[in-house]
Amino acid sequence: MSAAPRSRARAASRPASAPPPDSAAGPPSASASGSGSGSGSGSRAAARPPAPVSRVLRLCLHALLLGLLALAAGRAVAGGAPRAGWVVAVCALLAGVYAAGVLTPAVGRSARAAGVWLAALGAVWAALLALSPEGLWIAFPLYFLQLHLLRLRWALAAVVVTACAAIGGFLAHSGAVTPGPFLGPLLGGAVAVATVLGYQALYRESERRRELIEELIATRAELAAAERGAGILAERERLAREIHDTLAQGLSSIQLLLRAAERTLPPEAPAAEHIARAREAAQENLAEARRFVRALTPPDLEHGSLAGALERLCSGVPGPRVRFTVSGAPRELPTPYEVALLRIAQSALANVVRHARAGRAEITLTFMDASVTLDVVDDGRGFDPAAAAPSGEGGFGLPAMRARAETLGGLFTVESDPGQGTAVAVTLPLPLEAP
Repeated sequence: MSAAPRSRARAASRPASAPPPDSAAGPPSASASGSGSGSGSGSRAAARPPAPVSRVLRLCLHALLLGLLALAAGRAVAGGAPRAGWVVAVCALLAGVYAAGVLTPAVGRSARAAGVWLAALGAVWAALLALSPEGLWIAFPLYFLQLHLLRLRWALAAVVVTACAAIGGFLAHSGAVTPGPFLGPLLGGAVAVATVLGYQALYRESERRRELIEELIATRAELAAAERGAGILAERERLAREIHDTLAQGLSSIQLLLRAAERTLPPEAPAAEHIARAREAAQENLAEARRFVRALTPPDLEHGSLAGALERLCSGVPGPRVRFTVSGAPRELPTPYEVALLRIAQSALANVVRHARAGRAEITLTFMDASVTLDVVDDGRGFDPAAAAPSGEGGFGLPAMRARAETLGGLFTVESDPGQGTAVAVTLPLPLEAP
């Protein structure tokens, strides 16, 4: 699976109710757990510090709850309520239970601990609601805590129960049925649900964008490394080809000329010994040049023959079944020939995998007396070679293969028709060896 699908799969695997790790709806210690979404998202959240906006929102939630508790206690005392002392004590107890949950790491890591904490908050709040109608307003911060710490279905049920309890408690104290006590808690719960779900959706989208950006950066680094590697290999191949075509061929020609001159001299000629030494020196330097060329060969050819490299190439092709055969008596080829044939085979098979939609393909390496031929045949959908031209989406493979073959004096042909498969053939003339 690729990097981008993996990120989408991770995002899709989160529950619909899972809030962002840095959600503002709960206490700081609970921000790592999400909404019962599992330890995976929690560990990812714990690895990243909360954003400044999330910290501000959580502080606002703390201030809202404590402010409402102070308001309820203050109005009970200022209004001379008969149970004002009990109201103040219950408000202080509720503030203590809330602070304990905020400072307890287990609330953020365990859904069970979060449920116990919310149940304790609900019980103390119910006691406050029974003592004072001002406890109605504590329902609003409780909505956000429930939506943050519980799974969606349980959070919605808790919000409904909390709203009903707030409505019932207020009616029990006032005795008058008015629209305010009904609409206030219900509208507050609806706004809390919409706010939390909207924030979670924005967070998930932000996370997807962040992961895609990270994967893009990683992909760019991998692409740069691959391009550097390809450039190094291309330069090694160019050096090997240049050394073979200039230095090695020149030394081979010098050796042939010295051998011809040696044959024209009388057996006891004074220059015969010097010519023999010069021919031996040319032969030694030719061998050294060939060793240098071999040292610059691609990694696929470093530990085996061209036939072995082609066989490994065929066995590792994804998709179609590829068979490799050798015809004729194998012989050692010059390094530029082996490199060119290997690269042409790689490019042709890449075209088969990407474009041909073939079920089978076959590569044949044929050795003849004066030439070597590479054939790549597939049973794919084929194309019109006359209409094939490079474009923004590709099409440079065939010209590159043709250029490789023609650089070595070879012949490159493509035979194909729509629906009839494709046959690519390259024939390279073998150089004459020095006697």
